[in-house]
Amino acid sequence: MVSRKATYRDSGVDIDAGNEAVRRMGRWVKETHGPQVLTDIAGGFGGFFSLKGSDLQDPVLVGATDGVGTKLKIAFLAERFDTVGIDLVAMSVNDLIVGGARPLFFFDYLATGTVSPEDVEQIVKGIAAGCLQSDCALLGGETAEMPGFYRAGEFDLAGTAVGIVERKRILDGRKVKVGDAVIGLASSGLHSNGFSLVRNVLLPRGGKRALQRHVDDLGRTLGEELLEPTRVYVKPIMALLDHYKNRSPVRAMAHITGGGLLENVPRVLPKGCGVVLQRKSWTVPPIFDLLRKEGDIARKEMDRVFNQGLGMVVVVAADRADAAVKVLHAAGETASIVGEVVAGRGVKFGR
Repeated sequence: MVSRKATYRDSGVDIDAGNEAVRRMGRWVKETHGPQVLTDIAGGFGGFFSLKGSDLQDPVLVGATDGVGTKLKIAFLAERFDTVGIDLVAMSVNDLIVGGARPLFFFDYLATGTVSPEDVEQIVKGIAAGCLQSDCALLGGETAEMPGFYRAGEFDLAGTAVGIVERKRILDGRKVKVGDAVIGLASSGLHSNGFSLVRNVLLPRGGKRALQRHVDDLGRTLGEELLEPTRVYVKPIMALLDHYKNRSPVRAMAHITGGGLLENVPRVLPKGCGVVLQRKSWTVPPIFDLLRKEGDIARKEMDRVFNQGLGMVVVVAADRADAAVKVLHAAGETASIVGEVVAGRGVKFGR
C-alpha cells in the first residue's frame, strides 16, 4: 500500500521538465514555418497546413517515414545531440524526392526515459535545421517520457515527411531504358546506415574513448566523422526537376540507404535493366577505406551495406546528362556521371 500521495514525478515523469522542453524547442520550430502553416487553429493536438496557392492540376500527396537507427548510440557516447535531428529529417525527405515530390511538412517522435530540456532542445534544433535545408515546415511532433523503458541518457527518434507532386511528373522508373546515364550525388560519409557494423568494427568495447581518437586520413576525430549528418538533397534535386518544365530527362532516382548501392539502385529499374557503375568516376570518402581495412570487410559487403560515397543516384537520358550535371553543380551539388543503364539486372562495377 502506498503510504503517501503518489505523484507522476515520483513515478519518473516530470511534467514541468516536459513543458520547459516545449518552451525551448518553440523558437526552432517557428523558424521553419511559412504562410501555409496555420498556427491559429484552436486545440494544438494536430498540425494544420494549407495547400492554397498550389498551381498543381492533379496533386498527389506522398509520405515517407524513417528513423536514425543505431547511429544514435554514437550520439549517446559523444553526448552530442545537435546533428541526429538532421539525420532524422534527411532520411525521410530524401526518400520523398526520389518520386519527384517536394516536401511540405515534417512530424517527429522523440521517446526517452527522462526528459532533459537541454538535450531535447538540441535534438529539435537539429530537426529544425534539417527542415530548413528541405524547405519544409516542422509542423508538429511528440515527446514521450517513458521511465524504465530507456536507459538513462538514451532515446529513440522517428519522423514522417509529407510532400506533393503533380501526378504526371511522378518518377517511378518505368521510363528508364538501356543507354540512360547514371549521375551520382556525393554523400557526406556514412549517413545513417550500417552503424551496427560500424560500431562492431570501430568501437568494439563500447568506444567512448575511441571516439576521441584523431584519425589523420579523416582530418578530425572519429566521433566527429561518425556524427557527420546525412546530406539533405532536396534543394539540388528540386532545382534539377524545376529546371525542366517539359520533357524532363530525369527518369528515376534512388536514395542510397540501408542495402547500399547493390540493393537500392535496382529498386527503381524496370525489368530487364541493370546498371554498371564506374568506381573511378566518383570520390569515396576515407571513412569507407578505414572501415574496410580495420574490419577486413569484403568489397561486396561494403557495397551492400554502405553508400560508398554516393548518397543519391539519378537516371537521366544520356544525351542530356552533361547538362543535368551542370544544373546540379549550379545548385551547389557535387555530382558526376558514374555509370549507365545496361541490359540485364542488378548493379555491376567497372574499373
